[in-house]
Amino acid sequence: MVMNTMASADQILEQRGVFRTLDAFVVAAAFDRDGTSCAFAMGDGSVWRAPVGGEWERGEVHDGAVLSLAPASSSRGWITGGDDGLFARIGADGAVNEIARFGMRWVEQAASFADGRAGLIACGVGKYVHMFDGAGKKLKTLEHPSSVTGLAFDARGKRIAASHYNGASLWFVASKTDNPRRVEWKGSHTGIALHPDGDVVVTAMQENALHGWRLTDGQHMRMTGYPGKTRALGFTKNGKWLASSGADSIVLWPFFGGGPMGKPPTELAGGDGVLCTMVACHPANEVVAAGFDDGLVLVADIGSARILPVAAPGRGAVSSLAWSPDGTLLAFGTETGFAAVVDFTKR
Repeated sequence: MVMNTMASADQILEQRGVFRTLDAFVVAAAFDRDGTSCAFAMGDGSVWRAPVGGEWERGEVHDGAVLSLAPASSSRGWITGGDDGLFARIGADGAVNEIARFGMRWVEQAASFADGRAGLIACGVGKYVHMFDGAGKKLKTLEHPSSVTGLAFDARGKRIAASHYNGASLWFVASKTDNPRRVEWKGSHTGIALHPDGDVVVTAMQENALHGWRLTDGQHMRMTGYPGKTRALGFTKNGKWLASSGADSIVLWPFFGGGPMGKPPTELAGGDGVLCTMVACHPANEVVAAGFDDGLVLVADIGSARILPVAAPGRGAVSSLAWSPDGTLLAFGTETGFAAVVDFTKR
């Protein structure tokens, strides 16, 4: 990857972005489901709303750090969890409504699913996953062997998966018996991703590796060689590739042609020794956005291996990345509080 000057690397940000310095660690970024606004969850407990084409507004939400953020199951708004034990919904107007309180327990994960009706929302608190309908009515509590470290609904909202120590658990949302399928591998699992077709679950591990299971036959998949820990992972829209952070490049494992076992990963936009800290797969195309420890943000086309710099290094390690639902907007935030939304629509 060759960049002529720092200014050229910032060209997209300056010409197509809106940005601010928010004076706190940007924990997470997420667009609402209709793509009209982005939220930035902050380490100081606030949530900034950035409406497309409008003024950014700060809202005080948590008494402490925000730990988790996801779009609400409805078209507008978000759900958040904090180290104050609050699980809350934020409306499009910034109004904060309590969904549940868990005392002094941290609400470290939040996930949602939209189905055109009420939808589903869930949060992870200790070793429990609490599930609600989209209106906030409690549906069930799912207990795990140890603290939940990652949470995700499958593409159809039929199952919810949680990573934890020694593996992961998959639950059928509508089941009346709540007997999970457990997939096991010794060690600390710190995040989770589900393949779009629902047949593969992959976790990030504390030991700088990924571990996967094919659910149809229980085959294990080991993906190793990372110099750092994988904080972000996700499948491309069609499930051909699993993108991950944790190396000095975007690491893409092939999930086709018998892969990933026995096949090397594709690596894009690397080689300079700076770790990739975040990745986000485009919702429609084989494109992945990546953020690095030095603040560099870029977009990579997997098929052509073309790299488009979005923001130059120098604003702190990238701590959050999110595409809008239609893939025209990219939001990112850094550990120093820099936050931006970049517009990729044709002009």
